[in-house]
Order: sequence, then structure tokens, then C-alpha cells
Amino acid sequence: MASGSGDAEGDAEGAAWRLIGPASELSRKRCRLMYSSLGYDSDVCLFYVKGEFFAMDARCSHSGGPLCEGDIEEADGVLQVFCPWHDYDFDLRTGSSGTSLKQQVYEVKLEGGNVYVKHASRLSLQPLLDNQKS
Repeated sequence: MASGSGDAEGDAEGAAWRLIGPASELSRKRCRLMYSSLGYDSDVCLFYVKGEFFAMDARCSHSGGPLCEGDIEEADGVLQVFCPWHDYDFDLRTGSSGTSLKQQVYEVKLEGGNVYVKHASRLSLQPLLDNQKS
């Protein structure tokens, strides 16, 4: 695992640990949109639920709905986010759904009081100039 820096050397797929920010601040909101330097379709949701952080693609794999705006429920010990557009559900840990759909999930780690997400691009809590909606 990477240490300290936000953009450690990437793995074979180009993913690297990206520093997102202090856990004490990020844990204040249920979901935060992280903007990707790869553009709109690569943005990521960072969820904080029941004392844990989870990360997955921000747009629903069905029709692109904003998952950060979805409801989160627990059923049989499984935390799920529901897309606000068509109510598709996705397991926050695995990205699996009750349908054939699946969301890409990303590893999250806490180190030195900071949250890191393993992703192929730079991630920012603020919109990036090169992150215009297509």
C-alpha cells in the first residue's frame, strides 16, 4: 500500500492512491462528489455510512443518475445506495445490484487521519477546469 503522498506510483491498470482529505471533515457528510481529471463519466461518489467510507462511480450504470443524491438503506447487513432516477440499488461494498447491473467500486483507505481512494485519475472535491460535462 502507498504511504503519505496523494499520488503514489500507480499499479498495472494505472490506479494509484489519491489523497481526498481529512477523515474528520469528510465524515461530516453522507456523500461527496469527487471530480475526476478524466471527465464527467469518471467522477466518483465518496460515501460515509455507519463509520465507514465507500467509493463508487458517481453515475448510475443504468442511465447515468446521480448516485450521491440517492437514498442509502441497509437490508440484511448490506448497505445499498438507490439511484434517485429509477430506484436501481447497488451494494456499497461490491457494486452489485439486484439486477444484472453493476457499479465500479474503488478501494478506500484511512492513513494518518486522511482518506485515500485508489483510482486511475486525479480526484478533487472541487470541479476541475478540464471536467466539463459532455
